[in-house]
Amino acid sequence: MSYKCLIIDDEPLARELLETYLQKIPNFELVNSCSSAMEAMALMSSERIDLLFLDIEMPVLKGTDFFKNLVRKPEVIFTTAYRDYAVDGFELNALDYLLKPIFFERFFQAIQKFLKQIQKAERPYFNEMATTKDDYLFVNKSKKQIKVVLDSILYVESLKDYIKIHLKEGEPLLVKEGISVFEKRLDDRFVRLHRSYIINSQKITAYTKNDVEIGRMEIPIGNNYKDNLLPFLKSINS
Repeated sequence: MSYKCLIIDDEPLARELLETYLQKIPNFELVNSCSSAMEAMALMSSERIDLLFLDIEMPVLKGTDFFKNLVRKPEVIFTTAYRDYAVDGFELNALDYLLKPIFFERFFQAIQKFLKQIQKAERPYFNEMATTKDDYLFVNKSKKQIKVVLDSILYVESLKDYIKIHLKEGEPLLVKEGISVFEKRLDDRFVRLHRSYIINSQKITAYTKNDVEIGRMEIPIGNNYKDNLLPFLKSINS
């Protein structure tokens, strides 16, 4: 299957870079590359677009205002040189938010999010099964292997050479294991949002651009994790 893409950016070099990146990805067809939202408006009314790469800060009409007023909204990945626009893009249900200069590895990650979103829409039954299965792991505590059901984990906290696994019920488990090692044992519902914290995304009760709440616990979002976390939160709540 081929996915139709449109680039809207007032910077010629930025458009050329995205065009080059798209050429490297099979099954993605570039329909057009426009220098303004106004130029793209007529095209989008007559052409099916699956994925939109949209700059935010543009003359005449900002990308966020343009997208907000579209009747048929494709999946959108916002591109901008300004970090402060991340929340604006997230509030518009953006699939991802790419901060310029955009490197291919980060671009490729955004493409994978798009494909995952498409697969999720096409196979809802199987996605429901994947998120509700009763999976588990074992942790070593006091010379015992203790079974921990993944769904029972609220969040994981790093304490130097130890981690504290906070659970829905009962006392937290203090385990001698590095948080980065433990992170690799977890599935996609878990996300690292700080060098000292991993959360179960299914247990989030509220969040802002600076922290995530799980019950009464406020967990800070580290500055190095913010660019990827907001699109992640959007994807699990869509």
